[in-house]
Amino acid sequence: MAVSVKELITPEINQPARYLGNELGAKHKPWESAAVRWSLTYPEIYEVGASNLGHIILYNIINTQPRQLCDRAYLPAADLSAKLRDTQTPLFAVESRRSLTEFDILGFSLSYELGATNILEMLDLAHIPLTWKQRQEPNGQTPLGELPLIFAGGQTATSNPEPYADFFDFIALGDGEELLPEIGLVIEEGKAAGLTREQLLLDLAQVPGVYVPQFYDMAADGSIHPNHPDVPATIIRRVATPMPAYSITMVPFVETVHDRLAIEVRRGCTRGCRFCQPGMLTRPARDVEPEAVVEAIAKGMKATGYNEFSLLSLSCSDYLSLPAVGMEIKNRLRDSNISLSLPSQRVDRFDENIANIIGGTRTSSLTFAPEAGTQRMRDVINKGLTNEELLRGVQTAYEQGWDKIKLYFMIGLPGETDADVLGIAETVRWLQSQCQGHRRRPLSINLTISNFTPKPHTPFQWHSVSTTEFQRKQQLLKAEFHRLKGVKANFTDVRISAMEDFIGRGDRRLAPVVQRAWELGAGMDAWWESLDRAFAAWTQAIEESGLGWKYRQVEAGEWNLMEKAIAEDSHDHSHREQLLDQPLPWDHINTGIDKNWLKQDLQKAIEAATVPDCSFAACSHCGVCGPELGHNVVFTPPPIPEFTGHFVPPSQRVQRFRVWFGKLGEMALVGHLDLMKVFDRAVRRAELPISFTGGYHPGPRISPANALPLGTTSTGEIADFDLAETMDIQTFQRELSACLPDNLPIYRVEEVDVNSAAIAQTIGQATYIIHLQAQDETITPNHWASWVEAVLNSSEMLWEKTTKSGKIRIINLREQLLQLEAIVKETVKIPLWELDQPAPNATLLRYLGTCRNDGTQLRPEQVVYMLEQVSSLELQLISIHREHLTLA
Repeated sequence: MAVSVKELITPEINQPARYLGNELGAKHKPWESAAVRWSLTYPEIYEVGASNLGHIILYNIINTQPRQLCDRAYLPAADLSAKLRDTQTPLFAVESRRSLTEFDILGFSLSYELGATNILEMLDLAHIPLTWKQRQEPNGQTPLGELPLIFAGGQTATSNPEPYADFFDFIALGDGEELLPEIGLVIEEGKAAGLTREQLLLDLAQVPGVYVPQFYDMAADGSIHPNHPDVPATIIRRVATPMPAYSITMVPFVETVHDRLAIEVRRGCTRGCRFCQPGMLTRPARDVEPEAVVEAIAKGMKATGYNEFSLLSLSCSDYLSLPAVGMEIKNRLRDSNISLSLPSQRVDRFDENIANIIGGTRTSSLTFAPEAGTQRMRDVINKGLTNEELLRGVQTAYEQGWDKIKLYFMIGLPGETDADVLGIAETVRWLQSQCQGHRRRPLSINLTISNFTPKPHTPFQWHSVSTTEFQRKQQLLKAEFHRLKGVKANFTDVRISAMEDFIGRGDRRLAPVVQRAWELGAGMDAWWESLDRAFAAWTQAIEESGLGWKYRQVEAGEWNLMEKAIAEDSHDHSHREQLLDQPLPWDHINTGIDKNWLKQDLQKAIEAATVPDCSFAACSHCGVCGPELGHNVVFTPPPIPEFTGHFVPPSQRVQRFRVWFGKLGEMALVGHLDLMKVFDRAVRRAELPISFTGGYHPGPRISPANALPLGTTSTGEIADFDLAETMDIQTFQRELSACLPDNLPIYRVEEVDVNSAAIAQTIGQATYIIHLQAQDETITPNHWASWVEAVLNSSEMLWEKTTKSGKIRIINLREQLLQLEAIVKETVKIPLWELDQPAPNATLLRYLGTCRNDGTQLRPEQVVYMLEQVSSLELQLISIHREHLTLA
């Protein structure tokens, strides 16, 4: 039987706060006010999805549309998934907590070839049929609203949607900022007109950028053609101008994988790396106006309270305004202990200016991607990087204080020889030899060695490498790296690469493979938990679908028209053209890139000829620029402001405020460390002059008295705040309260001696109220009273405690129990739980116990244990409330 969401989100599951939907900045639009109700359903756990910039931008944009509401859902972790299935409760959106079946439209992000199994998992948990055919009536007259429309967007969905076409009602191709509001309007009009599901989908198919698979069929050669006269033969992807104002995110209560503000500074890349699908799918390149970036960061940091921000782009260093923008923000936020992180950068553009903006008290890691180990291979892939530029960038990083850097390389690239593979090790050895200094640690390098996986819509889409060859090349490198000190190398498993290739360049025949792999347990997380089990599930699904022969082609490197074309080029140019002209499953997706240009660029790769970046040089005639997709937009960089120096956190302590506060309602599901981040960010938003600790990672001097167990509410918490400047106590309380959630009320603030003992050392006792229930329904209040009396009359209640070293220590719990009494709800003058009067076999108990910094602490479950000893019954601890902390 289905249960309420509140009954599922309990302290027993891991990180319950990820499902609350009450983050700072969450929209919570009224349900009845919306004509169209969306849920952006991210097929990863919350910590990944909630920090995805595209997810955040589209959520914000949809919620600005009139009569449109957008909620969110995420892939639940295994513990909540099990609860949902055990109780037959459908998956829900986190803000409204409504079942996903109640929404008009669900939008999934598909950005990875093997990620579709997570989408199927979410559909199944939501009690939604997996395929578009199962969601429609056989007569083609499906009433609109019985089930939500299911669509996907993202890089993988745009590049080749065919392996997943059976699962989606439509695919949104390219950028969604303008496309999704258009889709919302079509749905609103379709609902008002009483259209059927099929009629509405036909209307959506008229929107540029919307691909509706059911109106297209696959030919024997894998190509896709319309089966309806009113849909286009090819579907063009959409292009939108970046809008940084929509990047200001909600602030989660749990730590996410990118726990910072992220602002996009440039969309698209025209470097022309021949292996890079994102670079081909996001053309033209579009800079964001520098002042708009600066204003978005300043506003976002104030609104969120984050201590770090990131500037994002496929090639951040190609945003020529980066040094000026970064320095302006660095100087403007100099007194806020703010740090900047950048994704993988162009090593040839790394200089002292960029080093200054990302350096400071919390120097971020530094990542470069040379991709290939020899100059010839870098020319083959059109990397546009010389050995001299590589050395200059790495030396600059070393001279500016970085002792460790990360480098990304690939193996299995077209035309690669063993000398090119070994060139990776030679390059690393050479860089280390050139980066040595007096009294400096030698440069250490972390390497990621990826297996090249060919992608649709790139010049290398016709290439392939066998898994055996990948394994051989990995062994060559491992033997070389074994001789190098200060080098740590990570290699991608060749089985993952082969499966990505097989799915990524597949056709509609792969939909049953994806579904069967999901049925066999091949969720995306399975690759990291048990790679062998995940790979076995995929290979079993492939064999059961009768496509084992095709996968073995991929494993053997035989899906390789490029090699055949090269072999036959000298004798028969026409046959070579025939090979490269064979239909591909993604030819109906119009990315703007001319397929003939891809073939020409492939020929240039064979010749190791480079093509300049058309954002800063002549047009390469790829076919993108024009009235439909626009042109490159490059802003002239403003002058770089003078560097005013790195932030030195104020460590002086001139004033201490002691704050008594509560932790009520769902804030009880936020853990202690996450609660400290809530206070840190609130202090930043309030711009309070907090003092910082010293050291490499300075933190705010906020000292809690005693960590509250997860799931416990309280009206008696205490924390000390040390300030670097004096301020009025009423102003402090008012400003801090205004920046905290309602369920973290501040009751009072007192000023104490700044040199007094830490609050954690002065706590001696704690008062709790606990709600208990007996399994036996015949238990009465008299029973509880007698058990309380029996505990109080006892002199000894022994408990086995295991120390951190593993030793068993016997303690007498009775010595730590100072008071114990049964109470009635009406006598409690504080907000407890949403609790009716306890049943006859239940009770509320108040107890006073020790609570000292040395670990001597009487916990609620130990009080339950004592009551069980005297009652000889099993008792259930329903809820806990800490009422008071007593200073010694």
